[in-house]
Amino acid sequence: MKIGRVAGTVVSTICSPAYERQRLLLCDLLGEDLRPTGEYTIAVDSVYAGAGETVLIIDEGNSARQVTGIPEAPIRAVVVGS
Repeated sequence: MKIGRVAGTVVSTICSPAYERQRLLLCDLLGEDLRPTGEYTIAVDSVYAGAGETVLIIDEGNSARQVTGIPEAPIRAVVVGS
């Protein structure tokens, strides 16, 4: 798991059907001191997080797919807490 801060949403004109009705969030990853590390990830939003919120991110493909309930989905990261 990783800690991040929501920077905004991501919009895609072409995407996998697994992403339909899913919000994608651009999250800046934070270090142990809660400062940005300079890295980021794009994660599916499962908790309706908003810009500027600090969130908990599962960044493991299989665990992320279990949260969404779509076992064959091309999903790597999911926001699971805010």
